[in-house]
Amino acid sequence: MTPKKKPPFSFVIDYLAHKEPVVKPMFGCFAIYIGRKIVLMLRKSPTHPTMNGIWIATGKEHHQRLKKLLPSMKSIDVLGKGETNWQMISDRAKDFESSAMTLCELVLKGDPSVGKIPKVRASRKRRAR
Repeated sequence: MTPKKKPPFSFVIDYLAHKEPVVKPMFGCFAIYIGRKIVLMLRKSPTHPTMNGIWIATGKEHHQRLKKLLPSMKSIDVLGKGETNWQMISDRAKDFESSAMTLCELVLKGDPSVGKIPKVRASRKRRAR
């Protein structure tokens, strides 16, 4: 039996602890949910190392404001060309830890610029019909 992989950047989860985050493995990352909202994803993988860091669930309407708070924020280029709704802070960024703390503060305050309620998808049985 192999041990389960632990989420990277666990200080983010610790910082959000009093909001009782739920952490779920997803697409080689670890998604962090607060209630029904997915707020962040933590990624540290040898494949596409430039995509390692903290992924931010947000919308394009929030990018300008978030960019002022998080100067190293950028689009996740593996998700598509151009600006994507999901943004990230690279673990290689000079301001990685301070940006992570800023993101956590936004989540703790319930800021609407961070977090999305995922769309409910039909179960496989219902899609097959």
